[in-house]
Amino acid sequence: MTTILGIDPGSIITGYGVIQEYQGKINYVTSGCIKLKKNELANKLQSIYQGIFKVTELYDVQEVAVESVFMHRNVNAALKLGQARGAAIVGASSSSCSIFEYTAKQVKQSVVGYGNAQKLQVQHMVMQLLTLSGKIQEDSADALAVAICHANNRKSRNVLGEYKSFKKGRIV
Repeated sequence: MTTILGIDPGSIITGYGVIQEYQGKINYVTSGCIKLKKNELANKLQSIYQGIFKVTELYDVQEVAVESVFMHRNVNAALKLGQARGAAIVGASSSSCSIFEYTAKQVKQSVVGYGNAQKLQVQHMVMQLLTLSGKIQEDSADALAVAICHANNRKSRNVLGEYKSFKKGRIV
């Protein structure tokens, strides 16, 4: 069983979602948000680092999936997002987790089947795939989508690895 943490980094709200993947099935563990106060940037980054580190330790996370930074029209916003993402990655790597990155398009393609899906479509599919009832916060849903994307990619990598080993005359 592999515990996966998905992270949707943000300089105001950083979403996180934890799932467990076992034999191709995924199960919801927890999700939430690290809501950042209007403090100095250094304090925000420290809060992200500490929050992600705490989640990785509390849920014994082995693998972390983080959404990549996308090109933003506002350079200042892109820089802040990149710094928030960096703080999240350092928090996760401090727990010796393996880190993986996915673009927003890869996440949407994996979860919804369409790389240009809207946020509501992603949120709906996350609820369906994890059989969750009620409403889930948007940033948490995005983080869970990143974790689901990683779980799906793990399956693909495992199948591809078995295929490559079989082609070389070895069976894994």
